[in-house]
Amino acid sequence: MSVVSGSIDEAAIYAERFPPEVMERRYEMWQEIAAYLQRYVPRDAVVLDIGAGEGYLLAALEAGERWAVDLRPPWEPIASGIRFVRGSGLEPDPSLVPGTFDRILMSNYLEHLPTPDDVIRQLQVTRDLLRPGGRIVVLQPNIRHVGGAYWDFIDHKVALTHHSLEEAATLAGLRTVRIVERFLPYTTKGRLPIDRRLVRLYLRLPLAWRLLGQQTLFIAERPT
Repeated sequence: MSVVSGSIDEAAIYAERFPPEVMERRYEMWQEIAAYLQRYVPRDAVVLDIGAGEGYLLAALEAGERWAVDLRPPWEPIASGIRFVRGSGLEPDPSLVPGTFDRILMSNYLEHLPTPDDVIRQLQVTRDLLRPGGRIVVLQPNIRHVGGAYWDFIDHKVALTHHSLEEAATLAGLRTVRIVERFLPYTTKGRLPIDRRLVRLYLRLPLAWRLLGQQTLFIAERPT
């Protein structure tokens, strides 16, 4: 959902990858995914989305406060009721006060970081931003199930499974709460149904996750 800075022309990549007609369908898809994930996000929570990208997930969630961080300028949907901070998740802006967030989201983000060490460092930064007992909610492509297609996107740099993600979180001082090894399909250009009614049905059928799921849902918390 987002990228980090580097020599790659990120704007060109995303314009090619997600033309306007695809973006409209993605927005509807994320509304359904957000409705499912709302069970993990209290409606009065202070929420931060690191690597928010177009902001579709955050925009569709109910929360007391919604914050977004990304290197790219905000897309139109992110502008309503969301405090946008342009910058790197690895070096958070001073406006993001440590120990104040109830939930932190990361969706299709960690694979874009330069190295595995940066993944651990990002999770350490996330831990520090959370209040004690606060949780991270991560959607992450799982290379164990994606296979070689993981590298079909030129800006993917770090390969992660649910096991390596849990290990990184543990090293960062987070405690694992839940892992759904197979949750969402890999990409909207793949087998994930774009029609929002089919997305809603898919999310109600965990048996379908076992067949089509190539992304992991990972939840961990900062110990009290």
